Amino acid sequence: MKTKLNGWLAMAASVALAALSSVAHAQEKKTVAYLAPSLDISYWQWVGFGVKQKAQELGMDYVEFTSENSPAKQMDNARTAVTKGVDAIVIGPVSSTSTPPLLAYLKSQNIPIAFAGIGPQPGQTDYTSSVTANNYETGKAQGSFVCALAKERGGNKVGMLSLPQDRENAQKYLKGAQEAFAADGCKLAQMLETRGLTVNEAVTQANDMLTAHPDIKAIYGMYDEAGTGAAKVLETRGLTGKIGIAVADGSPTTIGLLKAKAIQGIFFQEAVGQGIDGTQQVFNALTKAPVKKDLALVMPLVTADKIDSPEAKAVIARVFPPSK
Repeated sequence: MKTKLNGWLAMAASVALAALSSVAHAQEKKTVAYLAPSLDISYWQWVGFGVKQKAQELGMDYVEFTSENSPAKQMDNARTAVTKGVDAIVIGPVSSTSTPPLLAYLKSQNIPIAFAGIGPQPGQTDYTSSVTANNYETGKAQGSFVCALAKERGGNKVGMLSLPQDRENAQKYLKGAQEAFAADGCKLAQMLETRGLTVNEAVTQANDMLTAHPDIKAIYGMYDEAGTGAAKVLETRGLTGKIGIAVADGSPTTIGLLKAKAIQGIFFQEAVGQGIDGTQQVFNALTKAPVKKDLALVMPLVTADKIDSPEAKAVIARVFPPSK
């Protein structure tokens, strides 16, 4: 009887320990929140895909919020996330200028935060990590490429469809491009900033630009929809190939346009990769592992003759999710 009792006690202790271990594991599981400026834009959906993918790999729970391009909504989302008990945040901010109060609040709550795609306002330091493209160097490289496209077509005037210039990444793109234009002998005839990052808006702006400046020989698209909109306009006007187009970001749509020679180059930005890397950095902060504060990812140029290469496919895998 004593032997059986000891066996039962040992079994009960084992079950209790297992239960305690399970509870402890549940308590240790962390949650990461993704705050997107707008989930209507494919790019920000792709960043979220990267965050969710990496969170699952690291054993974290994932929640997401959309700020609807409103700084006030963005702040509300951060407060809601903290109230719900999230442990870390990855954010694509509405704008760089909207970030100081957000960072002050999250610092007061000891919540690590990683930026993806768009960094904080210059001078801000109270963040865990900022995972963006190398926008300045990309701006220079794309500027030189666009200038060469213009000269190949017999001119030196270029147009630009720009991201909002209240974003630090857009400011860096522009600075690099302007330096390249000056060095390579091209003139920026007109720059128009997007408000909604839609193809329809880009169509309207490209039409307006070419009407005002019919001697433009190449268009610099600072975001993916700009390239799509500009290509539509050139097709309608019978100017495909006669005016060059280079675009940043990349998508299945612009890859198709590249293959059709409607645009001449894509500088790929790793949207999924930014989500992956940002999540890794906040996880590192939570687990006391080394953190990289500023990660500037290279944006390689891919032209039609290289789009099906193994190197291009490896890059594209970190740009947007695989098709189902």
